[in-house]
Amino acid sequence: MKRLFYVTLVICLASMVLAENWPCWRGPGRQGISAETNIPVQWSTSDNIAWKTPIPGQGYSSPIVWDDKVFLTTAIQEGKSYHLICLDRKTGGIVWDKQLVQQRTDHKQANNSWATSTPVTDGKAVYCVAADGTISAVTFDGSIAWQHKEFEYFSEHGLGVSPVLHDGLVIVAYDWSSSGPDKKLGWQTPWDQSVIVAVDAATGKVRWRGKRGLSRIGHVTPQVVEADGIEQLVSGAGDVVQGFDIKIGRRLWTVRSSGEGVVPSIVAGDGLVFATTGFGESHILAVRQGGQGDVTDTHLVWKTDEDVPKVPSMLYRKPYLHVVTDEGIVRCLEAATGKEMYRERIRGRFWPSPVWADGKLYLLSDKGETTVIKDGPSFEIIGTNDLNDKKCLASPAISQGCIFIRGAESLYCIGRP
Repeated sequence: MKRLFYVTLVICLASMVLAENWPCWRGPGRQGISAETNIPVQWSTSDNIAWKTPIPGQGYSSPIVWDDKVFLTTAIQEGKSYHLICLDRKTGGIVWDKQLVQQRTDHKQANNSWATSTPVTDGKAVYCVAADGTISAVTFDGSIAWQHKEFEYFSEHGLGVSPVLHDGLVIVAYDWSSSGPDKKLGWQTPWDQSVIVAVDAATGKVRWRGKRGLSRIGHVTPQVVEADGIEQLVSGAGDVVQGFDIKIGRRLWTVRSSGEGVVPSIVAGDGLVFATTGFGESHILAVRQGGQGDVTDTHLVWKTDEDVPKVPSMLYRKPYLHVVTDEGIVRCLEAATGKEMYRERIRGRFWPSPVWADGKLYLLSDKGETTVIKDGPSFEIIGTNDLNDKKCLASPAISQGCIFIRGAESLYCIGRP
């Protein structure tokens, strides 16, 4: 009996080690990478679905997972009522549904939602950004701890950026455009009004504001790296990729490359950051981290204008940079040089960003079909799995052995029931 107890304990502890939270946009490290193994590679509308829960309203934010809780934002009443929903991870039951903001619904493009920003959690509170720019901190019992309403956000496209939580700071890049008579200002015409705001996670008080200088509209979720002995927030917007001292918000360096309406998030690895330039002169950029001032001529390692994703973020898994375009072109590039390892087309259109787990890439289409590809320099499809959902625009989350996918009206938990 004692031996059986110890064997059971070892198995339980091993399972706990393997289990991983998915606390923010694109998971741990904000790179779309999961450390978990034995993730499902096959499912359908009836097989390998642990649960499926209807979600009220509409939103394109991704789910986040912390232990036995799943959090998701949505907007009802034609977008005016912005909510955070908490679900039980094991059963899919809704634990609570909290209205956070009665928000303005001034303007957005039709292919965006009023709840697109993915929340972030530290295991104590969930931090959300509404479409009007309001930042909210919500405790795990659904109580609002604080709200920051000092920035009134307006954008030609609506809001799409997700907050970054780091070292007690909630950081939001407000790369907006003018709500005045000239709507092209900040969108198609550069201006100097974009700002990165860092607020205290405990109080919601502003700790610093970072200024870009001249730039244009963007929806890029930043990344945190260490370069030149300084922790840096690498943030992109229209026309720029920039590094900021994350402790004080001072702009350290800038790489300039024309483009606006940028959506894909920053990914990083091995001393490089990878970014795209949005609409107009579209490029993929590989930039050496660090430097001072305008480092366009010295730190741009390589760039390409071929098959540039406009919405899905890229995925870096050493030594390769994986790219999927909106139209379904999949590329594998040698990250250090930009050399193409393969270029293939898969079925579907792609807004969700790819995720990686256990040596496999998961590419979710906007209709709920996931193509699973083996990682590496050769193209190999392992499987295709169709949920037959009419609209999947949120990126998947991987946690506790399951894949969480948001459809048009429901949240799916894919894994063993």
